[in-house]
Amino acid sequence: MATNGTTGKVAIVTGGNAGIGKAAALALLGDGWRVAIAGRRREALEQAVAESGAGDRILGVPTDVTDPASVAALFAATLQAWGRVDLLFNNAGIGAPAVPIEELPLEKWKQVVDTNLNGMFYCIQQAFKAMKSQSPMGGRIINNGSISAHAPRPFSIAYTATKHAVSGLTKSAALDGRKYNIAVGQIDIGNAGTDMANRMAKGVPQANGEIKPEPLMDVHIVGQSVLYMANLPLEANVLFHTVMATRMPFVGRG
Repeated sequence: MATNGTTGKVAIVTGGNAGIGKAAALALLGDGWRVAIAGRRREALEQAVAESGAGDRILGVPTDVTDPASVAALFAATLQAWGRVDLLFNNAGIGAPAVPIEELPLEKWKQVVDTNLNGMFYCIQQAFKAMKSQSPMGGRIINNGSISAHAPRPFSIAYTATKHAVSGLTKSAALDGRKYNIAVGQIDIGNAGTDMANRMAKGVPQANGEIKPEPLMDVHIVGQSVLYMANLPLEANVLFHTVMATRMPFVGRG
């Protein structure tokens, strides 16, 4: 449902300076969207903005999603630049060390919860405020759930718990957004070829205790999936969308 670069709609992409977020931002920019990318590292944001070649259609906003004031400033900067928010791709997230549960440092648990769950809520809350008050009212929120929202990997309790919680955020926000013309959905991604996931090609722990390499898919496929969801008319919503490497060991017994 591409619009050949004429959409002019406004998106915010958290974690937009690398990986999945960057791929989604580039897909949206290629379709004519105006995109504010958010991330913690100013230098990486500036590099992503320069590499995009999108001129004044891209804005880099240093943001710590664990800080509600920082998230509010992200939305304020976007609204100041372009006057509205049509899409939030709620993508920022982190993992914890792959260690047994009893060895997981509590500060790492809290960091993952604060980023993947609290940070996602702060962004949803600001998106609702913006989308309810703008004219025409409404917009779309796409949460990055991961296939860990459905099934864990070994030694992933913090990441898996927060991604399961994201599904609850998605369903609740989708319900509460109905009367405001706010569509909320979730994309669950498996083995996209990013810097964080490339280690899987060398071998990662499996449910049966073995270490095996896993196939990856081009991260730009994920960007196109986000673009498809983003370009749906607000009368339609993809509540849950799974895109994954075809041969990865997700469906089946461990």
